[in-house]
Amino acid sequence: MADGSEQSVHVLLLPYPSQGHINPVLQFGKRLAARRGVRCTLAATRFALSQGQPATGDAVRVAAISDGCDRGGFSEAGGVDAYLPRLESAGSETLDALLRSEAERGRPVRVLVYDAFLPWAPRVARRRGAAAAAFFTQPCAVDVAYAHAFAGRIRPPLADGETVADELPGLPAGLRPADLPSFLAEPSDCPAYLDLLVNQFDGLDTADHVLVNSFHELQPQESDYMASTWRAKTVGPTVPSAYLDNRLPDDTSYGFHLYTPLTATTKAWLDGRPPRSVVYTSFGSVSAPAALQMAEVAEGLYSCGKPFLWVVRASETAKIPEDFAGMAKERGLIVTWSPQLEVLAHPAVGYSIELPRDAGRAHTRLPASSSTSRQNQYFNGLDTADYDVLPAYACRAASRLTRRR
Repeated sequence: MADGSEQSVHVLLLPYPSQGHINPVLQFGKRLAARRGVRCTLAATRFALSQGQPATGDAVRVAAISDGCDRGGFSEAGGVDAYLPRLESAGSETLDALLRSEAERGRPVRVLVYDAFLPWAPRVARRRGAAAAAFFTQPCAVDVAYAHAFAGRIRPPLADGETVADELPGLPAGLRPADLPSFLAEPSDCPAYLDLLVNQFDGLDTADHVLVNSFHELQPQESDYMASTWRAKTVGPTVPSAYLDNRLPDDTSYGFHLYTPLTATTKAWLDGRPPRSVVYTSFGSVSAPAALQMAEVAEGLYSCGKPFLWVVRASETAKIPEDFAGMAKERGLIVTWSPQLEVLAHPAVGYSIELPRDAGRAHTRLPASSSTSRQNQYFNGLDTADYDVLPAYACRAASRLTRRR
């Protein structure tokens, strides 16, 4: 067989094509590839690869599939309702072709590690004789909440002040709507995304393996529930080795960016700020907040009286209040993308506001030695690159910074 593959187990990694899903899946692949006899390939969309190639050396190979939007990705579809069916249709077809091609080249895929956002992927894998392992990029508490919605034990929308349930297996008692991921509390915001999140559990019982980007100590009750229900194993936090255990000497960054990080600009600005003085906030790679929400965040950042670093994608910068950048330029820096791990590990960063709509932030991405304070909620946990912040909460959190030690 070619490439010595008769002695290797070929694992194909299939993330949902957004930054906060590619990062953890790719990082997991690096860990797998470091094991003797494991070959890893990342299947990324043609559009994602047109934005840049992953800098993984020979550790993880790269192959292209299609989401049906090769020229513009998600934005080409015009909305999530149109994008998801195209992703499933084109993704299924091109994934099948990739699996067939790899087998013909003498390196058949034995295991497909697929993002749980893509419940159609295991059907394709099994047609080609591969096992299927679901990979949840979000922490256990978030996953368990959506699992209960899938089972009908949580029925959105939920009224303010209403108790979700007296007791839900795997979750603390007495939860209220504000404690849950906001897609459950306010499903009208984006019904298609809620369907996507809930349907992660469609067919999960038949998965050969279930993996979660978390660790048991973060949420033991929720982790135990997932283990007992789906035999789930926690495999996180999926961060570069340099921020965790240094087992992979050259693994210092995720190595793949859908957007160009302004690394030099950001570092130079942070280097000029006192230790633990900077408020860091990011909207991530998917969110499209309203202009009013942007104004609320701007007000909160400015009124806190501290230096701030605000990451706003180029497509969203027009929503920043007029003249705000000029008014705040002596205190803050607004960039279109930043190297998040480097920012969070910088000694100048004292507080991060990274609250997702879907409550999957990267607080576990912080190195253990980091002294950055994080504004947190029960369901916050892992994935910082996607989903939008909660602006009113961000304002309150930023304002409270002045009372921080």
